[in-house]
Amino acid sequence: MPVFDHLGITVDDVPRATAEFDPLLRELGFSRQDADGSVAWWKDGETELILMPAREPGTGPHVHGRVGWQHLAFAVGSRADVDRMHAIARGAGWTAVREPKEYPRFSERYYATFLENTDGIRIEFMHNPPRDA
Repeated sequence: MPVFDHLGITVDDVPRATAEFDPLLRELGFSRQDADGSVAWWKDGETELILMPAREPGTGPHVHGRVGWQHLAFAVGSRADVDRMHAIARGAGWTAVREPKEYPRFSERYYATFLENTDGIRIEFMHNPPRDA
């Protein structure tokens, strides 16, 4: 059982954000459930991700580096998976903040990409295999 049960993200436009998140989460094996005004993705053994509408529309986008959201990192199985998820995200409208590359300051094995959506939500796809791999 994950320690974090669910993660709620407030967005300005739920249908637009759904179109941005859905291809990524489905590719990672999550199932989607639409509710009245919100959308959730779940997968056994993983934390549920929920998009909810802003109480005050038009108050976004979030600005990276301000108090609050920093980024959400998705661990994937290989560097090729990082590249593939980067391409899927770009196709769904995400903007590349950093193209896929090595991050030796984190570890000599760390390979990642960072992207932002129209709400300023930043995500990362990363691969950091164990030292023995």
